[in-house]
Amino acid sequence: MRALKNIITLLCIALCFTAVYGGSPKPNIILIMSDDQGWGQVGYYNHPHLQGKTPNLDAMAANGIRLDRFYAGASVCTPTRGTVLTGRTSGRNGATGLHQRLCLQEKTLPQALKKAGYNTAHLGKWHLNGVKGPGMPILPDDPNHPGHYGFDHWVSATNYIEMDPLMTRNGDFVGLKGESSVLMVEEALKFVEANQANPFFATIWYGSPHFPYTALQQDLDGLSKDLDSRTAQLFGEIIAMDRSIGMLRKGLKEMCLAENTLIWFCSDNGGRDHDPDSVSGLRGFKGVLYEGGIRVPGVIEWPGKIKPQVTGFPASTLDIMPTIIDLLDLPADSMMDVYDGESIVALFDGATPQRKHSIPFTSKGTALIDGAYKLIGSGRGKGAQWELYDLETDPAESRDISSDQPTRFKKMIAEAEKLLTSVAASAEGKDYPEGRVVQPQRGTPWFEMEEYKQCYDLFKQLKPSWNPPGK
Repeated sequence: MRALKNIITLLCIALCFTAVYGGSPKPNIILIMSDDQGWGQVGYYNHPHLQGKTPNLDAMAANGIRLDRFYAGASVCTPTRGTVLTGRTSGRNGATGLHQRLCLQEKTLPQALKKAGYNTAHLGKWHLNGVKGPGMPILPDDPNHPGHYGFDHWVSATNYIEMDPLMTRNGDFVGLKGESSVLMVEEALKFVEANQANPFFATIWYGSPHFPYTALQQDLDGLSKDLDSRTAQLFGEIIAMDRSIGMLRKGLKEMCLAENTLIWFCSDNGGRDHDPDSVSGLRGFKGVLYEGGIRVPGVIEWPGKIKPQVTGFPASTLDIMPTIIDLLDLPADSMMDVYDGESIVALFDGATPQRKHSIPFTSKGTALIDGAYKLIGSGRGKGAQWELYDLETDPAESRDISSDQPTRFKKMIAEAEKLLTSVAASAEGKDYPEGRVVQPQRGTPWFEMEEYKQCYDLFKQLKPSWNPPGK
């Protein structure tokens, strides 16, 4: 029996060796995004209630690159998601604010990877098709479903998802049973198993820990009994999400794919004030451009390539697409001519990237991050209001230093004004061959759309506990 076990072990090692060194030289890529998880809501930052409760994120942070100054592209979810897929700040790509469409004329990351031979999948929250309201299945003929942006396979919902979600799998409505984060990883592992012969690209966009919070008892056990129910449920969702990340990492290892798979984890915006510790002392919460609204947990794990490191180098979701394009040495025309992110591949080898310009934010105000310095403001021209902070000495943004550094202040304002002029041209469609935006914007609640009303009976069949709005 022992001899048989040894043979099996050696066979597994041989298979893994073949998978890593004899298979595709291209790395597999998985982008994971949580929903409304604040910068401080992880165990590795010693959150008072989550310390020791996010072991898988903690392990990723210990084994990979822990990005201590990682930023969502915006302070709310739709525009951040657009930055991930395009490398362009939200004002340029159509997804300028909540519930708006990502412009179909954009060049996207999954499209570029498909051309490079990758199989692509989107799993979870979409929120880029201009439909308002809690998450529902995406209509099969929706002109902005994930398939139109380069995803071969998609199991997606219009917005955040909770327990037992109604979703759409490649155009077919499905009712899934279980905790949504776990379900999305199960779907991801099915996709990976079916596509492991070729390089694959998957986005897992959780619906957690977005309000309303609904957690399983197993994910509540061990939390303080002094917590109010809402906060406990919030932490339970984060714990479940972490548990699902453990499932993903284990599944990749069992399929001998872990060493050649890059996983990039982050949140879509800052935390909510339901948990005062969600931003770990930073200023502001979701919806504002102060640090608490845009600084998010960020980790890149690639066991076969990246050595553990902790970095304070500022990076953002805008950098994801340029980094992957650079990593794979894809053609320059994989991206739009005008883009805002920069490659941070140098970090993978332990070096420090050199930025050519500031990190821009153009949703719910304007902000620029230039190393330690941050300009933040609203309005334009004579009516504009600007503030300047030194994040190295004042990460809580408690003291405006614009009067102390007038030269830097004026220089960054000039940079911001130039950016806004460029973004306005992009918003008009000047970056596209057509010279204009072809598809009109949409931001319609699904419960006001006749196409959805016609599906209510089917939704009820798929999920008997579901009730149409107003009933």
